[in-house]
Amino acid sequence: MQGLLQDLRYGFRMLARKPSVTVVVLVTLALAIGATTAIFSVVYGVMLRSLPYPKPDQIMSLKEVAADGHLMNFTDPNFRDLRAQNHSFAAMASGYGDQVTVSGGSGPARVNVAVFSRDFFRVMGVAPILGRGFSADELHQGAAPVALVSYAYWRQHLGGSPDLSSLKLKAENLEFSVVGVLQPGFDYPDHADIWIPAELFGEESQSRTGHNWSIVVARLRDGVTLKQARGDLTVLAHRLYQQYKPAIDMRDASVMPLRDALTANVRPALLILLAAVGFLLLVGCANVANLLMARAAERERELAVRAALGAGRSRLVRQFLAESLLLSLAGGALGVLLAIWGVDALLALAPPNLPRLDEVSVNLPVLAFAFGISLLVAVGLAIATTVRTTSVDPQAALAEGSRGAGGSLASQRIARVLVGAQMAVTLVLLAGAGLLGRSLLRVLSVDPGFRTSHVVTMELEVPASQLETMSNVEEAVKDTSPGRFMNNLFDRLRSLPGVEQVGGVSALPLEAGDCPDGKFLLLDREPQFNFKPDTPEFNKDFEHLWVTAPGGEGDYCVASKDYFTALGIPLLKGRLFDEDDTATAPHAAVISESLARTTWPNQDPLGRTIDFGNMDGDLRLLTVVGVVGDVRYRSLEKPPEPTVYVDYRQRLRGGRDFTVVIRSNIPPQSILASARTVVHEVAPDVAPRFATFQDVFSSSLGTRRFNLTLVGAFAVAALLLAAVGVYGIMAYWVSRRTREIGLRMALGAERGNVLGLVLGRASVTIAAGLAVGLGGAFILTRFIESLLFDVKAADPLTFTGVALLLAAVALLATYIPAQRAAKVDPMVALRHE
Repeated sequence: MQGLLQDLRYGFRMLARKPSVTVVVLVTLALAIGATTAIFSVVYGVMLRSLPYPKPDQIMSLKEVAADGHLMNFTDPNFRDLRAQNHSFAAMASGYGDQVTVSGGSGPARVNVAVFSRDFFRVMGVAPILGRGFSADELHQGAAPVALVSYAYWRQHLGGSPDLSSLKLKAENLEFSVVGVLQPGFDYPDHADIWIPAELFGEESQSRTGHNWSIVVARLRDGVTLKQARGDLTVLAHRLYQQYKPAIDMRDASVMPLRDALTANVRPALLILLAAVGFLLLVGCANVANLLMARAAERERELAVRAALGAGRSRLVRQFLAESLLLSLAGGALGVLLAIWGVDALLALAPPNLPRLDEVSVNLPVLAFAFGISLLVAVGLAIATTVRTTSVDPQAALAEGSRGAGGSLASQRIARVLVGAQMAVTLVLLAGAGLLGRSLLRVLSVDPGFRTSHVVTMELEVPASQLETMSNVEEAVKDTSPGRFMNNLFDRLRSLPGVEQVGGVSALPLEAGDCPDGKFLLLDREPQFNFKPDTPEFNKDFEHLWVTAPGGEGDYCVASKDYFTALGIPLLKGRLFDEDDTATAPHAAVISESLARTTWPNQDPLGRTIDFGNMDGDLRLLTVVGVVGDVRYRSLEKPPEPTVYVDYRQRLRGGRDFTVVIRSNIPPQSILASARTVVHEVAPDVAPRFATFQDVFSSSLGTRRFNLTLVGAFAVAALLLAAVGVYGIMAYWVSRRTREIGLRMALGAERGNVLGLVLGRASVTIAAGLAVGLGGAFILTRFIESLLFDVKAADPLTFTGVALLLAAVALLATYIPAQRAAKVDPMVALRHE
């Protein structure tokens, strides 16, 4: 310990002798380690940190697997069979999350509500901290509606009252009694605030193709492995397929740890960002290594004297390790401070679909990572410096030092290798940023099929009528009060100053909630059944019809006529909905161009009839009256889905989300207050959510913009570090060869010859770095193919552009010391030597 302290004290004095170099090293390490720590904190919080539930590794996410391998939501009968017949899970539950208008407490608000079957809380391993859970007599249709609430919702909206018996919530046209408050921090799924039992809403579907349950979770039995569970469900899924085909489309079942399922969509992007910041760390370390080796070259005489006096290699290694530790630990400490600020910046930039953001912080595991990185950097720098300095013969070093020569050939070679490596790594980062940038430009150039400017969107829940809480679907679909409500709201909104058009749709393009999709039937008459609706016999005949009748597939959207005109969706053939399309008139449908092309190729679709009753239970035929342009609903990067639009006056159901679109000739923000007032006057219990369509459009690109921003920032930082590295090594080379350059000029060398000498020496290193970098980029950019759009991973234009940019910056960094060398006065240089 005494020797270590002596080394640290001496190292501190040596660093203090060159404060400018020390500051540059500390800043470089702080930026590199800070950026790496900040990205790791996001990766750890989102991907690596255990879920905050008891035995979280036993909680699994289940999905159905189709014939082509894609994952599907669960159907009711498939879920029931797997739950009853499996041998791997202690409990299994199905459900979904949705935004619902909830009244009660502090007033109406759009709240995330989770609807789950029994055993959900058993699967998750959580229990109320106040009150109780659901009892068995509350888990059936017709039972008294009850709900559990989150701790945050209880405190914020219900005043934190310990007397739960007085707390009532109104949602889905029902009044719920709050019976329990869950533990702080529990908000699965989708930041839910309220949980209600799925059994409350009636009998389960008998369809094995109606994929209604978006979430199925299960808890493994003690001692059962993930592999065993997957094999168990695979056998059951194959058995069910053989038993029920062709009325079943499940071929297999997917079992995945819940933590992995939550992060599956963002895992590739986060790992790529971690690799990118790792490259930045390598560039920073190469820069620091060059600086330290340059300093070590200046200390060759000192080190040679120490070696001549008996200092062994291990003693010199300890000394350099002490100095490197001081630098890297100090740089790491500054880096942690930068990481704390950087995490806040990352969370502000992060797209809203990035899961588990509330668990991202600079915590103990992240600090341990930063400390480990600092130690690795210290050891690496110490080894690089020691190998160079201890390879010099002390006697030769003393002789060289007496002559004033600068740096050995080995020292120069190592420095050039490090600069070349910097160039190569920087080129890889630039290529990645360039590919992501070109992908974003390609996405922005896609025609979405609609306009976004001067449009305000207002998402709300259409009030449900009493009929729609009944189990009799046939009676419920005849009620037209939702249509009357929307007519009144549209008329009031059209009267606002500056409003040009007002329309509505059940799912806004690029929003999180897509139009439901499914199969429609090509029928020329309405289907007839021998049994009453909602009976087992009716359900069996209904399912048989949908399996055997000819049909197609598409999205199902409820819309108004002015929805198309407000968003500029063109009418290609026929007409839009008009005043004759009343609730009692034959039901009309407007279809998208792609649906017309795929369903009736080279035929006129107008006048054709289809049945899409599996979407809302209304089996009346839809007559095609018009064809409109395709719209990219789910993403700008995915092809338009075939879509069937139905008139809101004929098919709108209460209790469903509906988005009003308002086009104005004034700034959209100017009408928000007036529109909010109108909604409050028409329906005081409705809580609208406003946005501009431009913001919705921009949010849809959030993930791509996030990836590009970070990779681009790392690439620019690496480019600057590489330029500094090239400048530093050439400036050092010029300063150590002032006597040689002066002698050359005294013997007749021109300024151009000196410039050529310096630039030529640098060009060899730059060219080698670019060659290695292009090869590395060609290989490594293939790992980001999943993040690219309409651009190849080996795009020649991108590679050429970034290579020329890097070469230009490196040559510019070289030109500055080359100019200084060309201005050397031979007499001054020789007199100085």
